[in-house]
Amino acid sequence: MRSIDKIIVHCSATPEGRDVSVDTIKKWHVDDNKWSDIGYHYVIELDGGVHYGRNCEISGAHCKGHNSKSIGICYVGGVDANQNPKDTRTDKQVIALHNLIKDLKTKYPDSIVYGHRDFSSKACPSFDAKSEYSDV
Repeated sequence: MRSIDKIIVHCSATPEGRDVSVDTIKKWHVDDNKWSDIGYHYVIELDGGVHYGRNCEISGAHCKGHNSKSIGICYVGGVDANQNPKDTRTDKQVIALHNLIKDLKTKYPDSIVYGHRDFSSKACPSFDAKSEYSDV
């Protein structure tokens, strides 16, 4: 089993309410970026559905310099109609993300939850994940 010390939350940077599937994100990563697979380990769609991406035993491609010891989670959304950062999580996404992080923290109890923005100049995931999940 990989040693995991970070759970990193991302957004897809797609406009609020735009439904994007895990298969579409995988296509962006594989076809457009020429990566071997989707970069995230999990994707949470608008309806709260949690979908597997990359196998958790394989390093992700979601946060430069932190992939080898992290799990990457992406929720669909994260920007408004003008591409400005906005926490667009639906109620179902909020619940699904919390439950997924809770499950991952059980599996990786020494891991800390971060937002991609904690390691990048990007606003991703458009909310303070580190603070929101500090007590999970």
